[in-house]
Amino acid sequence: RDRSVSRGLGDVYKRQSRSSRFCGYVGKSESYPYIHEIKERMYLRMAKKEVKTDLWVASQLDKCKIQFTAQGSDVKEIDEALSTASKRGTGNAGYPEYVAVVNDFVIVIEDKADLDKHTKLTDTALIETTTKAITDYAVNGAYFYAKHIAQNSSFKKVFAIGVSGDAKHHKITPLYVDDREGYIELEDVESFTMFNRQNIYEYYLRNVLKEKTDVEKTTEQILKDATTLHEYLRTYGSLKDQDKPLVVSGILLALDEIESGSFSISSLTGDDVETDGEKIYNAIQKRLKRSNVGPDAKRDKLMSEFAIIKTSARLNEIDDKLKKTPLKYYAEFLKTNVFDNIKYKSSAEDFIGRFYGEFMSYSGGDGQTLGIVLTPAHICELFCDLLNVQPDDIILDPTCGTAGFLVAAMHHMISATENETKRKSIRKKQLHGYELQSNMFAIACTNMILRDDGNSNIWCQDFLKQNPAQVQLKGATVGMMNPPYSQGTKDDPSQYELSFVEHLLDSLVVGARAAVIVPQSSMTGKTKAEQAFKASIMKNHTLEGVITCNTDTFYGVGTNPVIAVFTAHEPHPADKVCKFIDFREDGYEVRAHIGLVEGDSAKDKKQHLLDVWNGRVEAPSKFCVESTVQPDDEWLHSFYYFNDEIPTESDFEKAIGDYLSFEFSMVMQNREYLFTGGESDETE
Repeated sequence: RDRSVSRGLGDVYKRQSRSSRFCGYVGKSESYPYIHEIKERMYLRMAKKEVKTDLWVASQLDKCKIQFTAQGSDVKEIDEALSTASKRGTGNAGYPEYVAVVNDFVIVIEDKADLDKHTKLTDTALIETTTKAITDYAVNGAYFYAKHIAQNSSFKKVFAIGVSGDAKHHKITPLYVDDREGYIELEDVESFTMFNRQNIYEYYLRNVLKEKTDVEKTTEQILKDATTLHEYLRTYGSLKDQDKPLVVSGILLALDEIESGSFSISSLTGDDVETDGEKIYNAIQKRLKRSNVGPDAKRDKLMSEFAIIKTSARLNEIDDKLKKTPLKYYAEFLKTNVFDNIKYKSSAEDFIGRFYGEFMSYSGGDGQTLGIVLTPAHICELFCDLLNVQPDDIILDPTCGTAGFLVAAMHHMISATENETKRKSIRKKQLHGYELQSNMFAIACTNMILRDDGNSNIWCQDFLKQNPAQVQLKGATVGMMNPPYSQGTKDDPSQYELSFVEHLLDSLVVGARAAVIVPQSSMTGKTKAEQAFKASIMKNHTLEGVITCNTDTFYGVGTNPVIAVFTAHEPHPADKVCKFIDFREDGYEVRAHIGLVEGDSAKDKKQHLLDVWNGRVEAPSKFCVESTVQPDDEWLHSFYYFNDEIPTESDFEKAIGDYLSFEFSMVMQNREYLFTGGESDETE
């Protein structure tokens, strides 16, 4: 056996001995020799499949940048432990398929070609540890070796991973094993992504220790702060729901002027001549000028949205209980709990959007009567990955809400370059948006200004009324959109989601990439107008695919969304094969008092989605179907789905067993003629 470190796949070819056991025994049947032939061919096929599985597992480890060793370990202590790890308990050597050491964790992998040989449990649902079980089953074998390493070396944190199947149909089951008798069963994964150097500690933290990550702690703190702030705004400010996020946004802009010396919280004294609201309002005006927000009409529009800060008498009067104005109280709270703690400039999270969503949730509002559904941060980041956003791209979001897509895109692009000139260009020239609702427009601009987007290229205009040729002059190479939902009618089809989609595609440059998140119903095209939009889109643009999302993506709204991806200004070829993916199980889950949060498997599932989308791995039809499309098709995974599951060895044996039982039964009833082609000698 060659036990050198495998960076590539060559060493795996040398491990033919382990597949020979499939050829050593073939069941015999004197009565049915054809069964013997079939089983012999089947076992020979399985031997070849074993090698293919080995190669596939090795390739996946390589893809995830996990250094591994085949049939042993390059770490002397682990290799010595395995020198007595015979599965048959002889005290001789025994080696798993692969061993990897990642940081201070050991990963042990056993694989089987047959999905039926994945795991064997006892009657009490524990992993069986008999010699036959650990020899014949992937999870059982991996557990055996992992336990042996943990008990016979100084490595005490070991992941045992059982793999069965092939590239398209497979199961990957991890266990956490220590030097004691127990183990922790972990959720199946789609790849080895969570076990590389970047992710393994977070995986251990979440899945083994069950502790919260920094992201989860930050999310909970944001929600807690939003709840507290909402209560303060209501109690001391008597503010309407739509005004609360504007007051917060305005104060954050004023706080951003502290660094320049033109504003300080200590200056908020409750003066009647120059009120606290006027001081904050003036600081906002200076911040907009400092960011070169223009033209004047746009700056005036923004300032009019923040006018409530200086016009509200309640906000500017000293409160008897607070002994200060509510505005000063809010400014102190935001400075301590939000401004100083949340690093706007380095985060892809739309924190102000989070506050907006939380404020609106208390009123049952969130603009849903206007079809406004804010996009969760993880969807904004997924768009960037699906569209492969690069530093040279120009982004357009024509219904930008609180600028969640633009914030995520900016973070994605800036993270991909270290060139400060390019980063400045990204912030000032490469991010464009439209927003019809004036309060949303103000929040979106605040979001971008706080991230040093000096010009804040967002316009308070109706996108559908813009000439696509004029918008196209912006040179947008990437479009992202979450359009208003359920606003279209037969009397006004221009408000259908597909109308927004077509207008976006028409407004991009030739070859631009676009992704939109819309209700499933948009892809079915039930009305004549929607069918016409689909036909027109295919005539002028290309559909790349549609991804069905988690039904809780817009938790609390009751919308089942899908993501549709397009290429602009390239007519859809008749033989174009599109991808339709069922991504409802995306790893995100609803938790009490928090809402939708990233679950333990979310990163792994997202990586699998991207691998399938980009053609790096195959997937069964239950996850991805590839098909040509027509305008009158329902552009959904469920429409194109077919079952491509290959029968397993146990399925084969059951079918043969059922056939033989049936034949025996018929023979016992003197009906051999059913199998010989003759007729019965019996008379009825």
